[in-house]
Amino acid sequence: MINNYYIERTAQAVFTVFAVVTMTFGMIRLMPGGPVSYIRSQLVQQQGNQVDMEQVNALVEVYTNVAPDEPLYIQYIDYMAALLQGDLGVSMFYNDPVTEILASAAPWTVFVMSISLVLTFGLGITLGAVMAYIEGSRFDVSTTLVSIFLNSIPYYVMAIILVYVLGYQFNWFPTGGRISSDVATGMNLAFLQSAFYHAALPIASLVITGFGIQALAMRGNSIRVLGEDYIRVARLRGLPPHDIALRYVGRNAILPMYTGMMIAIGFMFGGSVILEEIFAYPGIGYYMFRGIMARDYPLMMGAFLIITIAVVVGIYVADLTYGKLDPRAGSGGGNREAY
Repeated sequence: MINNYYIERTAQAVFTVFAVVTMTFGMIRLMPGGPVSYIRSQLVQQQGNQVDMEQVNALVEVYTNVAPDEPLYIQYIDYMAALLQGDLGVSMFYNDPVTEILASAAPWTVFVMSISLVLTFGLGITLGAVMAYIEGSRFDVSTTLVSIFLNSIPYYVMAIILVYVLGYQFNWFPTGGRISSDVATGMNLAFLQSAFYHAALPIASLVITGFGIQALAMRGNSIRVLGEDYIRVARLRGLPPHDIALRYVGRNAILPMYTGMMIAIGFMFGGSVILEEIFAYPGIGYYMFRGIMARDYPLMMGAFLIITIAVVVGIYVADLTYGKLDPRAGSGGGNREAY
């Protein structure tokens, strides 16, 4: 028995990725003055008076996975086939395969974003639950104001403040890089300490500006759950307060935030472009910005494709798993019939 909802959501996710890949191909081949034209002109300038157009076209194909002298539909098929094999072309600026560059950068972006996500939601959920239990107190009011204020600050503004004050003024944290130059790469204590040390400011800028909205969401959810009839029944039955807090209030208040957390996983990758550039932290976003500034189209579009897939996958997983965590939501939130 296969639920039609899962088929629909899978088809939507696949179509979204397919549409993005198709748009990327259109950007490469069809835009006036686009990547193919730019790369060809650069190669022609490098060869000077002795221009070999066959060699130029061959190099264009290496960089972009598009053979400019082939019919358009053949170019499209070749481009899609190369992407399915993990071939994103060759970076013009670094002169290395884009796949290798992004593969080495992806773990660092995942490292920063995953820790930021856990801390943001962990701190927000804990703080929001406390605010709900002492609703109306000074702590609740003051924490609400602080949360609103911090949430109104863009993460990149907080990043600039942190790197200027803690990096340049006090020299407490490094202002660039992933690890210290004198630390050998490997799963050892020195490497882990250096990695966390260099990632501290990027993580802090995301957590400081992000935990407030999660705390307010958890507070609102908890207050709503506290007013439900089953909470009153649990109290009348004489259940211990910690059981009520964890089994009834906490669980039901956290569930609505799950979808937001999964979506945030994808969109944090998009936010990494500015964040990693501010901290000179070589992740996927950093290389995408380098590609934009250097007009390195293969690198830029490869990073854009990875970020887009991360966003789609985050939303897709949230869609498919929320109904499992909260049976009240069902599959797709409706009374769909399985067949």
